[in-house]
Amino acid sequence: MIHPWSIARRLFVANLLIVVVFLAVVGSATFVDARDRTYDEAGQRMAGIAAAIAASPLVLEAASSPDPTATLQPYARDVMAGADVDFVTIMAPDRTRWTHPRDEEIGRPYIGSIDAALQGGQLTEVTAGTLGPSVRTIVPVKDEAGEVKALVAVGVTVRTVDVAFAGRLPALLSIGLALLVGGSLASWLLGRYLRRVTRGWGPEQLSQLFAYYESVLHSVREGLILIDTKGRVVMYNDQAAELLGLEGAGSKDPTRPPSLGELPLEEELRDLFESGRSANDEIILTGSRVLVVNQGPARAPDSPGTRGRTPVYGTVATLRDRTEIEALGNELETMRTLSGALRAQTHEHANRLHTMVSLLELGRTQEALDFATRDLELSQQLTDDMVSSVDEPVLGALVMGKVAEAHERGVQLDVATLGSGTVAGVAVQDLVTILGNLLDNAIDAAADAPPPRRVELTVESDEEGLDIAVHDSGAALDAQAADSIFRHGFSTKPSGPGGRGIGLALVRQAVQRLGGTLTINGRRGAKFEVFLPAAASPQKEHTP
Repeated sequence: MIHPWSIARRLFVANLLIVVVFLAVVGSATFVDARDRTYDEAGQRMAGIAAAIAASPLVLEAASSPDPTATLQPYARDVMAGADVDFVTIMAPDRTRWTHPRDEEIGRPYIGSIDAALQGGQLTEVTAGTLGPSVRTIVPVKDEAGEVKALVAVGVTVRTVDVAFAGRLPALLSIGLALLVGGSLASWLLGRYLRRVTRGWGPEQLSQLFAYYESVLHSVREGLILIDTKGRVVMYNDQAAELLGLEGAGSKDPTRPPSLGELPLEEELRDLFESGRSANDEIILTGSRVLVVNQGPARAPDSPGTRGRTPVYGTVATLRDRTEIEALGNELETMRTLSGALRAQTHEHANRLHTMVSLLELGRTQEALDFATRDLELSQQLTDDMVSSVDEPVLGALVMGKVAEAHERGVQLDVATLGSGTVAGVAVQDLVTILGNLLDNAIDAAADAPPPRRVELTVESDEEGLDIAVHDSGAALDAQAADSIFRHGFSTKPSGPGGRGIGLALVRQAVQRLGGTLTINGRRGAKFEVFLPAAASPQKEHTP
């Protein structure tokens, strides 16, 4: 059952109850302590007055006279008036009173304990007498020989002590009220703060919400990573850990989240996270994956107290794996290339067939036969060179298609093949990605350059691996751009509807995945050299 009370209200009520109970307990203890101290102070004051009276020579002298009352009664009244006590009783050792506030009580026996005084000691007690309950002290009056000649009892009634104690109660009540008001105000301020940060939700609602969040984080197929303003990774879900390779990385202490520098992230991805800028469907290549990253600020909810200045707690980034989509896109692009090559070849073959038919109609049979033979030998030579050099028909078909495409765009694509090897262990998709993107960029660069427009492709295969070199006659490559040319989004071409800057980034990713090397020579045009080892080796890349 979800209680309608928010955390702020519960805290206010609980804190108020705690303050009230605390004040009740502490107030009771303080009340009892103050009362006891009042009685102790009254007893000490009575003891001092009684000792002073007992030490007076007048009392000892009167005790030996025939009528002690005549001398001591006026003296006792003067002491009571000056010392502000309720009674001063001077008596004989047999309890007979010589003085008393009430004249009718003179000559009667004293009510109270006198044993300690008779033995030469002092006694302070709270007991009932003729004036009611009182705090009294009784002391002996001794002669020079130490013999007890009289007893002196001085006291104040309990009512008088309570009146003195009541004078302290306003201060105690003021302190208690101040604590109650202060505690209530602190609870209200804290409750107001909690109401703002928890948006008025109760603990059951927050617990349910956290349970939903945990379920979403573990079940969603997108990677989610939360980064605070200090560059620390506050949280990431299972999918983000899988996409970024974060299993076992970073700090294991939940109170100290790992920083971005402690995680094995690609430099481009780390720069994006550290910048905190907004990103919308930004493609980043990380190792063997193509990720689509969205990033935005994590802001606090708007509330009346923020006055339009909502604090930013950090950034939230989502990650989607686009590797398979890019692979399918590459395959589709390859099919488009082959279909374009077939279209171009169909156009060329149609022209050649028309030429041969025209020669036959003119009766020049031998010339038509020679023309057909030369055309067949040229196509067969290119096919034989590719098949003999690389035992992969798809690669040969791709190159033949690119030759036709280049010819259609006014670019001469020269192909040189060496060796007779195999590309076993290398996926055809990777070969198509590498060679297709390199040729596309080379043909584009050569087509935009002045004549002669040429692209040279060299393929050499041996037992060590496969060497691919693509050299175009386009503009020379800027040396400063060589370091960033393989970064996604970099392009020297004008942006188009399909986007630019991903082809060479995919080439670098494929070469890294296959453990090969990639070098660039930009002195005359652009020359890309790729080496793919026949056997797997540690991943490395060399980009001058």
